[in-house]
Amino acid sequence: MLWTGAVKKPATNKQYAALPWRYSGGVREVCLISSRETGRWVIPKGWPIKGLTPPQTAAREAYEEAGLGGMMSTKPIGEYEYGKRLDNGKVQPTRVEVFALEQMVQHPEWPEQGQRKLQWFSVPEAAEAVDEPELKVIIRKLK
Repeated sequence: MLWTGAVKKPATNKQYAALPWRYSGGVREVCLISSRETGRWVIPKGWPIKGLTPPQTAAREAYEEAGLGGMMSTKPIGEYEYGKRLDNGKVQPTRVEVFALEQMVQHPEWPEQGQRKLQWFSVPEAAEAVDEPELKVIIRKLK
């Protein structure tokens, strides 16, 4: 066997994310939020929360970061990896398990309101707006 050095290192941490979606005018849309640090388009995600299941954690993040609530899938619809920038400036590979969230409510107030932009995109537009190739694939599967 020839060693190529192209082995992908496993992610050292795991987060849980919600992929919020809705129908508007017969078109499926995806909600993206801006990251606080760089302003790039992302989905609500966070570290595991003690006492909550992965889908419950994803639902909590959707509420805290975007003020969204609704029907959360109980099984992940996919996973992707990204480089999480830590407070010390280092970038850590992080694996994100994604759960679909059918948006049923937009709360008038939420914890991170004003810290992020929130925008609804068509599925193709949302896939183009995010940076992570694996997340693009997950979003495109929603159509």
